[in-house]
Formats: sequence, structure tokens, C-alpha cells
Amino acid sequence: MKRHSTADEMRNDLDILLSRVNALEVVARDEYQRGMVKVVRSLAEGQIHSIKEFEHLKKAMDLLLQQIFDLQRKTDS
Repeated sequence: MKRHSTADEMRNDLDILLSRVNALEVVARDEYQRGMVKVVRSLAEGQIHSIKEFEHLKKAMDLLLQQIFDLQRKTDS
């Protein structure tokens, strides 16, 4: 069973994909190919943004849990 990639690995893979997409845009011959390159680029950039937002949400949840535990500790003592 394949392990889940880390956020850094996923971002690195998407950066490599964006580099390849940029190279494809250079050699695109017609409007259809250029359009497909734009779609793939948009999807990859959206994925990168989603990964970053998920990391922010994880940090926010950790801070919230820390505050809850601190509050619980204060009320118990």
C-alpha cells in the first residue's frame, strides 16, 4: 500500500508539473493546445493553493486545541 505524500512532496511534484506545463506552452502549436495548458496550469496552481490553505487550517486547529486545553487546565485547578 502506497503511503500518503507529505505536503512538501506534493508541492514539489506540482512545481515540477508546472515547469513541464510551461515547457508545453512554449511548443504549443494551436489554440486548443494553449487552452489545455492553461487548464492544467490552473488546476495545478489550485492544488498548490489548497495544500497551503490546509496547512494553515492545521496550524489554526492546533492553536485552538492548545487554548482549549489551557482553559480546561485553569478551570480544573
